[in-house]
Amino acid sequence: MTGITRITDDIVQVQIPLPFALSSVNCYLLRGEAGWTLVDAGLNTAAARSQWKTALNELDIRPANIEKIVLTHLHPDHFGLAGWWQRLADEAMPLYLPAGEQALAAHFYSDDGAVHQQWLRAGGMDERTVALIEKSAAQTRAATQPHPIQQTLLAAERKITLGSRTFDIIHAPGHSDGQLIFYDPADALLLCGDHVLMKITPNVGLWPHTEPNPLGRFLESLNALRGLDVRLALPGHKALIGDWRGRIEELCAHHETRLCQTLAAIEPGAATAFEVAERLFNNTAGFTAHEWRFALAEAAAHLELLQQQGRLRVQRADIPRYQLK
Repeated sequence: MTGITRITDDIVQVQIPLPFALSSVNCYLLRGEAGWTLVDAGLNTAAARSQWKTALNELDIRPANIEKIVLTHLHPDHFGLAGWWQRLADEAMPLYLPAGEQALAAHFYSDDGAVHQQWLRAGGMDERTVALIEKSAAQTRAATQPHPIQQTLLAAERKITLGSRTFDIIHAPGHSDGQLIFYDPADALLLCGDHVLMKITPNVGLWPHTEPNPLGRFLESLNALRGLDVRLALPGHKALIGDWRGRIEELCAHHETRLCQTLAAIEPGAATAFEVAERLFNNTAGFTAHEWRFALAEAAAHLELLQQQGRLRVQRADIPRYQLK
């Protein structure tokens, strides 16, 4: 069956479809003596549920064989089916999520949209696009229902058993404030969530609910992880990563280039975050509302880092405008 890859004797990757330009999310099943551990769940859509049921059939796994669920972070494409899984398998089944992601859940999944719309307008976005984006965001929030019944919080710098393996828990901020990744030093194997991806760059955005300077924290984290001995990294999207250090160097170089492009997008004069995003990304005429959200957040993250570096100043108003300093 397509979308199922046996990585090792005890680890299976299941690609779950997404209704976005990024068409799938990688989830992982790890086999242990007590059952299977599921790492990340997918978004709650009919296609995703169908894929999971087909995968369980193919692998001869019953829902009751799932011992626990572990989430790398709480973005909808990783969190959305967690509550469905609990009800399918066992309502008392442990669900583990990063402690630092609680704030994200409170803001994103309980927000009525007002804060989100205010953030879009402050970025300089027009009302028509704001309305389209909010409609799309509401649909995405709905695709995370039902939410988990109960959950246990995970902290970094500890250990966790996934399947038959013991992993170190590492905090990896930037893409999401509280994201955790899981490292098996015995096999030099890393479950890296959306922190490092092949072919595409992880979205690092300044959202209305994020901690300050996500791009700065992301780059610091990449530098700290550069020396980790990784034979193979299993990411949340796209291909497996065999050259860990090489891919980190590529991501750091990409963002250095992107920062220069962001400065160029401001000249001459001043620009809003939305205007910068329009100049940074190609083919924006064909962007979906979902893609515009991420483009604005990513542009805002680069603008904030440049401001902190003293290379920009901002004209404070209802709609901030950025100028070269």
